[in-house]
Parts: sequence; structure tokens; C-alpha cells
Amino acid sequence: MTSSWHRAAVVDVRPATAHGRVLSLRVDGWPGNLAGQHVDVRLTAEDGYQAVRSYSLASSGDGDVLELAVDEVPDGEVSPYLVEDVRAGDELEVRGPIGAYFVWTPAQTEPVQLIAGGSGIVPLLAMVRDHARSASAAAMRLLYAVRSADDAFYAEELAGIDDAAFTLAWAYSRSAPESSTQPAGRVDAATIEAFVIPASERPSVYVCGPTGFVEAVADLLVAAGHRPDRIRTERFGGA
Repeated sequence: MTSSWHRAAVVDVRPATAHGRVLSLRVDGWPGNLAGQHVDVRLTAEDGYQAVRSYSLASSGDGDVLELAVDEVPDGEVSPYLVEDVRAGDELEVRGPIGAYFVWTPAQTEPVQLIAGGSGIVPLLAMVRDHARSASAAAMRLLYAVRSADDAFYAEELAGIDDAAFTLAWAYSRSAPESSTQPAGRVDAATIEAFVIPASERPSVYVCGPTGFVEAVADLLVAAGHRPDRIRTERFGGA
């Protein structure tokens, strides 16, 4: 199904943040996808102009409804339309599922460290959901970095995950809520030491977020002793 474009009916839209939105799409014949995969979304204007962007999936497994979350880029060609204008009943075009590198499956038994920046939580949420659904006994930790609590996608769901092997930690770069035990600031070596599974436990590490965030975190992980070949990254935005 990856190579062809397919019509996707928008079945539900809901706000995620003041600048983000969650969309559920029904795609007839959708083959299912692994946690961490993404799709291409294509919009076509009345004059025939087309714009294509890639969006990670928050959903995984079987079924013909897929979920993606979009953070608006103010000067973007696609995200403002998806966040501001799309309504249930509209149709989009999608191609996928795409990607075999940045995926997690319940067959993996090693500890897993997830690190998200902003809307980079989307493919990692798919992994968290799959981990809970499969009752995996492998340790899974998520470090979620956002500017402030209001910028977090899926905060309520993450707080309510029923999974004894899953733990969640937050990092706030600009404004930390009163409940936070850590002051606001960028993810640094101390953050990695406090909240990331130690390199000695040989975890698989998945990092997703803006390019600058991902590169900085990857460097911190390597400096903390994590092997580069055990760090998988997915990034968005300009270099």
C-alpha cells in the first residue's frame, strides 16, 4: 500500500494544544502499521498545486482508522490547513505506512528509552500504547520535553497509562508547573543522568522531535555512554 495514494475520510478531529490537533482518518484497505511508522499526506489545491508532508502515526496495529497529531507551523503549507480547517467528513490523500527503522514491536525484550520533544511524542505514543496493549514486561521509560505544560500533546492519556513496566518523566524548557520537581531548562547531561535508562543496561533509545533537539539529545546520550548504534532518531524541521 505504501507506493500508492489512497483516499482518507476524516472521521474525527479534536484539539491537542492551542496550536495542535489530533485527526482520525479512515482508509479503506489500510493494512495496519507498526508503532513508529508514518504516512505522507497530500493536499491538492483547486489550481492543481500539490503539497506533501510526512506525519507520524499515534496509532498502530490492525484496523482501518489511523491517528495522527499535527502541530501548526505558522508559515507552513499543510499544517495550518490540518489544524485550522479540516473537519469530520472531509477527505485527504495518504500514502503509507512508511518506515522500518524507527519502529518498536512487542517482540523486543530489551529496555526501551523514549525521548520526545514537542510533537515528537506522536510516534513514541504509538510505542507506549503498543507496550501497554501487549503487556510487555520490558522496561519502557519516556522523557517528554516541552516548553510548558500547555504545549504537551496527550498529557492526560500519558498520565493515565496502565502499564507497570512504563514510567514517565517531564522536562520543561521555559515554564515548569508547580508540581514539577525540576526547574525549567533545556535537556542537559543532568537530565539524561536523572531520567534516562543507564547505558550499562543497554537500552534501545528512540529520540523524536525538532532537528536541533534531536541532535543535542543524541550527543548527550553518546557522551553518557550510549552506543550510537542503539540510538534511533527521527526529526522534523529545517537543519
